[in-house]
Amino acid sequence: MHEETHAVTRIGWLRAAILGANDGIVSTASLIAGVAAAGASSSSILVTGTAGLVAGAMSMAAGEYVSVSSQGDAEKADVELEKRHLAADPEFELEELTQIYEQRGLDRALAEQVAVQLTAHDALDTHLRDELGMTDAAIARPGQAAVASAASFSVGAALPLAMVLVDRGESLPFTVSAASLIFLAILGALGARVGQAPMLRPVVRVTFWGAMAMAATIAIGSLLGTTVG
Repeated sequence: MHEETHAVTRIGWLRAAILGANDGIVSTASLIAGVAAAGASSSSILVTGTAGLVAGAMSMAAGEYVSVSSQGDAEKADVELEKRHLAADPEFELEELTQIYEQRGLDRALAEQVAVQLTAHDALDTHLRDELGMTDAAIARPGQAAVASAASFSVGAALPLAMVLVDRGESLPFTVSAASLIFLAILGALGARVGQAPMLRPVVRVTFWGAMAMAATIAIGSLLGTTVG
């Protein structure tokens, strides 16, 4: 049997992983670049970056879990509502399903036939899929999203943090920024590849906004380092 693999089947964990890794690189690199530009010592920069990694990973996990759990709660409420509608007025629900298939291009007779057969097979699943767009591929998975987000954030944050061990001089803000832009470009390319999309636009998008964030923190760090010092 011929099987096709579509990117939509990976949308849940892929979105969380890309978001986590991107945030890990950008936030940690910006934090390190800003603190370094302010004239902090290497040990202070390393402690700051490590604290940012741990706090960021926990925050991403908590945020993903809460937000995706809220999505799951909404999905469960819709399932219960659809169950009540099917029990209270099955004829109306059948007509609703028929009209959905008509709008998708079937003639009236065929739409009725399809609606009747699918309702007989599994009425609730059919309405959830064709009326509400709820599928197994897109269903909320809070635990999966939280783990993927926290793990990817940690990996992303560790990359710019490692640059503190490579460059301990005054050029660190620019070294970590340049390296992080390379990391972001690789991330954009990997995300596009896994998502089966063209690479150029994701790479340009992620590196542009990463460069803006790091430039802003370097400018602020330099300004505060001058005024406070």
